[in-house]
Amino acid sequence: MESQPAGSQSGMNAKGAAGPGPLSGIRVLDLSQVMAGPFCCMLLGDMGADVIKVEPPDVGDQTRKSMGFRMKGEDSPGFLALNRNKRSITIDLKNKAGRKVFYELAKTADVFVENSRPGVAKKLGIDYPTLAKINPRLVYASISGFGQTGPWSQRPGFDLIAQAMSGIISAMGLPGAEPVKSGVPVGDLGAGMFAMYGILSALIGRDKTGLGQYIDTSLFDAALALSVWETTEYWATGTSPGPLGTANRMSAPYQAFSGSDGRFVVGAANQRLWIRFLDVIGRPEMAQDPRYIDNKDRVAYRDVLARELGPTFLTRTANEWVDAFLEAGVPAGPINTYVEAFDNAHAREREAMIEIDHPVEGKFKALGFPVKMSGPGPRVRLAPPLLGQHTVDIVGTLCLGNKYEELAAAGAFGQ
Repeated sequence: MESQPAGSQSGMNAKGAAGPGPLSGIRVLDLSQVMAGPFCCMLLGDMGADVIKVEPPDVGDQTRKSMGFRMKGEDSPGFLALNRNKRSITIDLKNKAGRKVFYELAKTADVFVENSRPGVAKKLGIDYPTLAKINPRLVYASISGFGQTGPWSQRPGFDLIAQAMSGIISAMGLPGAEPVKSGVPVGDLGAGMFAMYGILSALIGRDKTGLGQYIDTSLFDAALALSVWETTEYWATGTSPGPLGTANRMSAPYQAFSGSDGRFVVGAANQRLWIRFLDVIGRPEMAQDPRYIDNKDRVAYRDVLARELGPTFLTRTANEWVDAFLEAGVPAGPINTYVEAFDNAHAREREAMIEIDHPVEGKFKALGFPVKMSGPGPRVRLAPPLLGQHTVDIVGTLCLGNKYEELAAAGAFGQ
């Protein structure tokens, strides 16, 4: 067997191996803004797809101007974080000449992603029935707040609203305390990932049928779909689950505790780990306590168990407990800040942070790729684009390319 580069596993590299990615040859039109759609399309671009970001003239994706801070240029760090491996073209879809350009572009596409409120695409003349006539092989994905059907479909949708109305917020935070949402936008990011899952499935199906299809997902659907343990408890007990802080609905002890100098987490998620856990804390007699005999009992007495363990954990520092549990094979870890999460040997080995060259920002930091592949996989090919940066180049590849000046004068790309 050939030796592998230092730090690699079977030749896997978080930066992506050289060569065309798995989605090379797939063209994606990204007509989405903010997070869910752009995240979906960025993931496709990371895997080699040619992603063309179609933006309204002058303003572009509204995330370009979001967030309360900037770096060097006009585009916000939030935009930079969600739009690598894309090219940008500005098209005024309310303009007849602009729609003409867009229809020609749609003929060349494999995938189209939009996240406007249901009905907007039809008003613009870019809905699925219209584009499917132009390109029957097109896979068309719509991401919205609540989906294309149902009485809530016309409601505006943000991650906060999806978390609230899906039940997630009701199960977050501490019992009896103010409501807490997940700081990580699980509705937005989940919808982006589910859309990608649908898109890739439809592309594989197209190889069999020769036809594309329509994909409908939403932040609400995603938030519910990720609520696996919570819905299980609801359907099993008939009671809607409430907040548990850091505790787990299915296992105990599986939560945060306080050491003498700070907090840490530990998970004794099965009987074998529970016995090891008791050996580490020096409390083997608890194995005979009828309240803690098996996991079902420990879950029922979760709060009592946590209070009983509390004084024991105050006898040592958080890191001492973590080291002791890991030595015994019990999962445990410190509660890191994001500074600590990135500033360690493991995150560096996993290339959790990468640097991207940008024409205005210079080098900027970005999240690395969470998937490592032994062959060509995710890698940075293009920096997040400037607004309309590739308009001339993209139009030049279409049959209308020789009419660019005429189209521009007609307002196809903005005034």
